This record gives sequence, C-alpha cells and structure tokens, in this order.
Amino acid sequence: MKASAGQIRGALAKPGGDIRLYLLHGPDEAGASDLARVLAKAMGADAERVDLDGSTLKSDPGRLTDEAASLSLFAGARFVRVASAGEESLEAFTNLLAAERVGNPVVAIAPTVKSTAKIVKLAIDSPRAMAFACYAPTAQDAERLATTIASENGLRPAPGVARRLVDTTGGDRAVISREIEKLALYLDAAPDRPADLDYHALDAVGADLGDAEMSRAIDAVIEGRVDDLGAELAVLEEAGTSPIPWLRQLVRRLIALADMRGEIDRGEAVDAVMKRHRVFFKEEASTARSLRRWSPVMLATAIQRVRTAERAIMASGNAGGVVAEAAVVALSQAIARRN
Repeated sequence: MKASAGQIRGALAKPGGDIRLYLLHGPDEAGASDLARVLAKAMGADAERVDLDGSTLKSDPGRLTDEAASLSLFAGARFVRVASAGEESLEAFTNLLAAERVGNPVVAIAPTVKSTAKIVKLAIDSPRAMAFACYAPTAQDAERLATTIASENGLRPAPGVARRLVDTTGGDRAVISREIEKLALYLDAAPDRPADLDYHALDAVGADLGDAEMSRAIDAVIEGRVDDLGAELAVLEEAGTSPIPWLRQLVRRLIALADMRGEIDRGEAVDAVMKRHRVFFKEEASTARSLRRWSPVMLATAIQRVRTAERAIMASGNAGGVVAEAAVVALSQAIARRN
C-alpha cells in the first residue's frame, strides 16, 4: 500500500500484523534513515539487526526471505535493514511478499528509486508492504513533523518552539530527531512522563546554528580559503549540531554553480547567467570568481563527495563530524591548489 507520512511512521513505531516490507524511496536518504531508526527503536535495544544491500539481493535473491524467516541467534527480536535498494532487488522483494510465512520485518531504503519503479509498484500493490516517498519536507510539513517527534518523545512544545527547531536544523528530519532526543534527555521526558518543551530548554541545549555561520564555512570551501575554513568548522562544532544541514547547503551551492557553469560553457555571458539565477548583487563578484575556478568535472566530483559524506554520517557507527570536516577540507585544498 501507499502510505502517508503519518501512516508509515505509525506502522514503523508499532510493527506487526501483515506488513513485511517497509519501502522508503526517494531522494531524502537522511529522512529515510531516520524513519528506519523508528523501526529499530520499536524493536528494542536488544534486537538483532541484519544488514543487507541491493547488490547482495541481486546476487542472492533468496537471502532476504531466509533472513526474514530466521530466528535471532539470541532468541530475541530481529529485523532486516536493506540499504541502497534499487530495481535489482525486485526478485528478492517479490519472494519476500510471496513467502508463506516470515517473522521479521524488513525496512528498505531506496534513495535513487522513483515512484514509477517496479519495486515501488510491487510494494504499493501488496497488502503485505508499505511504500513511502521520502522528500525533503516543506517548512509547514517540517513543523508538523517536529511536533509529532516531540510528542513521541514525551515532549509538549510551547507555541513557536517547533518552528524554531525547524529553522535551526535546516528542516532536516534526521537532525530534528536528534535534537528532540537530546532535549527529551535533558528534561527527563518520556511518553509515560511528558514534559513541557519551552524556549529555555532550547537555549540550554538546543541547536543554535544560524545561516550566517553555515554560509561562512561554505564560502570558505567554495573559495579555497583553507585557513579560514578551519576556524569556521570550529565555530560549527562548538554549536554542537549535526553537520548535515550545512553539508546540504553546500551541495545546493555546488549544484547552482554547476548549472551556471553549464550555461556559460554553452556560450552565455556570465552576467546574464548570474542574473537569471538571481545571484545577490553583493555575491556577484565572488560567484564569478568561483565560476572561473571550478571546472564541471570538479563540481560533479565535489557534489558526489559531499553526498557520500552525508550518507557516511547517517550510517551506524560513524565517525561523526570528522567525516564531514575531512571531505570539505579536501575540497577546499583542491580548489586552493587550482588557484
């Protein structure tokens, strides 16, 4: 079945019944990973997690059904998490949904899969599966999401608190979740002992990462100012917030540069291109310099590296902000050498 945001989150929070497969597809991989953590939390801290990926399912389509039907080695709860799923997983998912009996839920993350994909159609058409398209939420959606996550953690946000959470986290649902979990711990809140979440708690432990701070770090990367970048990364680290919001802003900046560079390479004037892309007049000079420094190949490589860093940060057992810092320092050094 095709699920709404509320339906998929509710089903993941209370797994069971006839649903065997939760397919989370679409470009918001961080949001999908956060939803997958809802299932992990519902299964319990002692649950055994089996990790598979699309390439494994392609070479061994029966593996998924076997894992979903197997008992935990520790006689406890068990679930399967599939990363980087794609159309190569169709046979494995078909086998899973057709099996006579399985006991362990499967959550699959498919960030490159569109709504027209065969695995999405399979999940939508099956009463034993749920499919949910993950896209970056709008500001209004993000506020509702923040309120929902807060409620799940036993928090009652005061008016305006959800909006501030969205603003300070860049609307990233994974970062919103981490901030709310931190706030719940600070207030000793839980579903069975709710607490009020006000501005005082946000000021004490919440994220306070403004656009200006993120923009300065991103500018240092784009312009190859390695020394300045170190200082800006220190500021971001002191804010105590996930690097995901500024990594995503950096990707958006790189994509915008790539689009403009492509138009210039097709013969259009730099000034006309910047005007069409509505570059702020105070940023025209620096943008023009960046368009001269960054080649199309470098931009494509940079976008891929930043996205890889984001995925690495979202993975379990990751090195945290060090991954992001290493990626952007390398990019800044590369453009500095080019200059």
